[in-house]
Amino acid sequence: MGAKVDSSAAALRAFAILETVAGAGRPVSMSEIVEALRLPKPTVYRLLGLLEQALLVQREPSSKRYSIGPRASRFALDALTNSATRGARHAILQRLVDDIGETCNFTILDGAEVVYLDRVETAWPLRMNLQTGSRVPLHCSASGKLLLAHLPRAARQRLLERLPLERFTDHTLTTRARLERELERIRAAGYATDDEEYITGLVCVAAPVRIARGRVAAAVAVHAPTSRLPLDEALKHLPDLERAADALSETLMADAAAAAAPVRRRTALATTP
Repeated sequence: MGAKVDSSAAALRAFAILETVAGAGRPVSMSEIVEALRLPKPTVYRLLGLLEQALLVQREPSSKRYSIGPRASRFALDALTNSATRGARHAILQRLVDDIGETCNFTILDGAEVVYLDRVETAWPLRMNLQTGSRVPLHCSASGKLLLAHLPRAARQRLLERLPLERFTDHTLTTRARLERELERIRAAGYATDDEEYITGLVCVAAPVRIARGRVAAAVAVHAPTSRLPLDEALKHLPDLERAADALSETLMADAAAAAAPVRRRTALATTP
């Protein structure tokens, strides 16, 4: 019985460490984790080692700080894609498509790419077919530039240092200086555009989906062929996108609220000496 209790406590403490790393919004040091959870340093060191072996956390190459690992990122993405509010988010996108008449999508940042969590296609025969789970580059998509622009400065700079600025069209931003100027404009304007930067003849407008303390967690966007919806016309639908973003934000906050109470209880158990 004692071994079972010890095993359960260790699992809860490992979960609390993983939650602390995930919620920090930046790489964190072991001392910061120790301070946040009030756990013994040897315990944190041992559990971080196990989490690192399992690819649930990873150590930054140039420091002793920890960030979320690829296995945890995949798990989080699967959990969000299949959450209880998935139906509500899809309904919001469907209403948006009904209002605008063009394809709309809901995306998040995953590493150095944008991933589609949900998407509703227009009824028009001329359209670009991307399924849920599809990925597009950051530097030449409206959602990607929007999410990149709103990252904390340190995280944004780290990503820009290793981001391949591949040219897809004549409009693609392929230098860091031009991209950083565009990101500054996006932060000031509150929205982002793709003016045929990823696919020739296709434009896109994206609005931020914010959660607690105004943090941008996702993006909602509309895209269409320029022959049917030029960029200046697409921008007229920005108020529709912003209303949908507010509704989508409520679904994310509902997911967070549903998870908060049991997580708090588990964390309290995990940090009990």
